[in-house]
This record gives sequence, C-alpha cells and structure tokens, in this order.
Amino acid sequence: MKVFVNRRIPETGIHMLKEAGLEVFIPEHENLSHEEWLIYCQNHDAILSVGGEFRYDKDFFDQCPSIKTIALYSVGFDHVDIEEANRRHIPVGNTPDVLSKATSDVAFLLMQSVARRASYNFQKVKDGNWGDFDPMHALGQELYGKTLGILGLGRIGFEMAKKSLAAFDMNIIYHNRHQNEEAEKELKATYVSFEELIEQSDVLSIHANFTPDQKDLFNGPVFEKMKDNAIFINTARGGFQNEKDLYEALISKKIWGAGLDVTHPEPMSKESPLLELSNVCVLPHIGSATMEARTGMAKMAAENIIAFSKGDKIPYCANPEVYSENS
Repeated sequence: MKVFVNRRIPETGIHMLKEAGLEVFIPEHENLSHEEWLIYCQNHDAILSVGGEFRYDKDFFDQCPSIKTIALYSVGFDHVDIEEANRRHIPVGNTPDVLSKATSDVAFLLMQSVARRASYNFQKVKDGNWGDFDPMHALGQELYGKTLGILGLGRIGFEMAKKSLAAFDMNIIYHNRHQNEEAEKELKATYVSFEELIEQSDVLSIHANFTPDQKDLFNGPVFEKMKDNAIFINTARGGFQNEKDLYEALISKKIWGAGLDVTHPEPMSKESPLLELSNVCVLPHIGSATMEARTGMAKMAAENIIAFSKGDKIPYCANPEVYSENS
C-alpha cells in the first residue's frame, strides 16, 4: 500500500509505516500547491494528512478514487466531509487524547498571559521602553476564585479546568451538547446554558469541535453579553470568532482581553489591529507543539494506517459509523 505524507512528522511514525512494509512518500518541499497535493493524492492509497489547508470533500473524493483511508495528524476533523467519507466507506483516523495536556497548557498560558499583559510588557522590554515605575500603567487582573467557563468540556477542556481549579481555585462552569458527569464530580463543574456561560464567565475558553454552523459564534451580540472583565480564550478553531467584532469588543471595553492560539484566517495578517492591543496575546497555533505530543500523534496516525493495511479497524477513528453494517 502506498502512503502519501504531505509534511514531515517525527521519524517514529515514518519508521513504523516502513517497518510495516508500506511504501511511504514525502515530497521534497512542503508548501504544496493544491494541484501538486491533488496529484500526489491521486497516486496513493492512503494519506497521512498534516495541516488543515486542504479539504477532503466530495470534489476531492471524486478526483482521488484510489484513496482508501485518511489518517489525520490532528484531533480536529472539520476539514473532512465525514458524511461523504462514510458514503464511500473510507475510515478517517485522528489523534485524540495525546495532545490534550499540551493544548490545555497553551490555553492556561494564554489565560495568564492576557491577565497580566505579558506579551505587551515583554515587547516593552525588547523595545527598550521599560520606563519608570508607574503604579497605574497597564495593570493586569488576578484569577483567584474567578469563574472559568468552558465551551466544550471534553478531554482538552477537562485538563484546562483541572489546572485552573488547582492553581487558582476557579469556579468551573461549562456548556456541552451533553453533560459531563465526571467533570461535575471531580471538578465540581456546573452545566449551564450557552447564554449563562457567556454572561457568567470571567474567563471563557473554547475547547469544542468546530462545525460550519458555529462560524462566528462569538460575534458582536455575544461579546456584548459578556462581562466587561472577561478574558476570551480560543485554542480550538479560529472560525469560532469574528475577529472584527472581537477587536471592537476589546477597544470599546465590552470585554477585558483575548488570548488566541487559532485565528481566521491562519496565519493571521501581521497588519491585524488585534496585534496592537496590550490586552491581546496571539500564538501561531502551537497547542500540540511539544516533542511528546507531536511524537505521540505520529505514532497514532501511523497505527491507524497500519491497522487499515492489515484489514483491521483503525484504532482512533473519527467516523466509527463507517464500520456499521448499514454504512
């Protein structure tokens, strides 16, 4: 079986694929055009897909009939048309759990960085603009005993809540499609409606899976309902926020600050007005960027493809319904 890996990943994953007797191809340069990417896909049986710039939709599957499975190097799969994959009996793998701690670390980092205006003050030092002591300049806020609201209290959200409770004794509220009984028991988390979440949170952190109907979920009217001391954190997908509305909410002091590891589009333009604000911290989508997490993701993606090549169910499947009798 021929496997196309569109970008370099930790060698552990590549070694596993080759040890399993699979033919692995990695292009010499990684900034592939859509046409180049499509040609490579058309000449392979499986894709180990790194990044989300290309969509796996009906048009893709029509043009790449040889593709039998896709192993995503991510936990998110919003760039895959799952219904179309199911219709064609194509299992799609992802990499859950292994990056939960690393991504929650970044959410926790952003929360503190925004609360204390860390990136703004670091830039002052770099610019040689430390200045004299001013008791009232660029003051931050403390997090002790405040309310952390989580949209999407799954694995990553659980880790974020756990850290925040342990470090700052924060009160945890959350909104999910379904209630999380484990979190309610272990973290004393309280399930609330979306309206209650945005109205009660001192820090609101997004950890939900993104779907097209949630585009610009956090927009002007939503920011208007949030607390004026609220910190908005997003390490999930940039599509959740309307960044023009976010900027307006920040400069009009509707909310207090924002920390983003994901933007829309990515990469964020260096001309974005958000980057000029002292109460904003933006990172270049580094949630899973640790040696441990990225190596674990490589292993899981390889395990998915190897299992498929042996005729087994892939172990980390984003569309398990593909294996149902009715699929």
